[in-house]
Amino acid sequence: MALPEGFDLDEFVRRAFAEDLGKGGDVTSKAVIAEDARFAAEMNARQMIVVAGLEIAAAFFRVLDPDVHLEILANDGERVEHGQTLMLVSGNARAMLAAERSALNTLQHLSGIATMTRQYVDAIAGTGAVLLDTRKTIPGLRVLEKYAARMGGAQNHRMRLDDGVLIKDNHVAVCGGVAEAVRRAKSATTGLQVQVEVDRIDQIEPALAAGADRLLLDNMDPAKLREAVELVAGRVPLEASGGVTLGTIRFLAETGVDFISVGRITQSAPAVDIGLDYSLA
Repeated sequence: MALPEGFDLDEFVRRAFAEDLGKGGDVTSKAVIAEDARFAAEMNARQMIVVAGLEIAAAFFRVLDPDVHLEILANDGERVEHGQTLMLVSGNARAMLAAERSALNTLQHLSGIATMTRQYVDAIAGTGAVLLDTRKTIPGLRVLEKYAARMGGAQNHRMRLDDGVLIKDNHVAVCGGVAEAVRRAKSATTGLQVQVEVDRIDQIEPALAAGADRLLLDNMDPAKLREAVELVAGRVPLEASGGVTLGTIRFLAETGVDFISVGRITQSAPAVDIGLDYSLA
């Protein structure tokens, strides 16, 4: 099972354990469970979910018990039903209990993103519009959260500020207008496409005349989006953004835009319910 590109699994697990175990480790398990006690466990989905992060969750158990036996029974990106077993785990009881929370927190959070993302993808199926994520991620978790969005069926937008030129409203305000902001970006010869945010129809032609490669149509209702699509007539790709919800995304997609970006799939996705159910080995 492939890990996200650019993701340091060892460092992530180290930081998570430093946060959760502190210097003394799991003092409760040390106090009440024999050092050589063994446990087997099933990791079960307690609702319908789209899975993301199984291999990362497994790593927490492997680090604390190198001899743990793991059997992964699902794949990232797979939709699974309530009650389905995702992973079987058998190992040292103290190690498993110490690893449990970090493993579940990670898997529940990432699968929550993948699950919400799939709902949005399903909502626009057949329209031709593509769902994009944004940079609205928890600091330090962007690579993982964008990976989870991919597992849910979205495409990744910019990962960082250095891998795409996106002129937003504040850039425009400082530059004095859309056309001037685009002109400056094009003259900078970054080698990157220049995308510019517009929130009014009358900004479109100046942006295109200045050389914009792509437009982000911000907070436009379906009527305005249709007008923009007709005006641009395929000259550049169009992305709709701003306040998109599961209840509105289909209407936006049916206007003919190429992309719809949704911040809430990473910013507001609730963790899903996944449990680790133990039985004596």
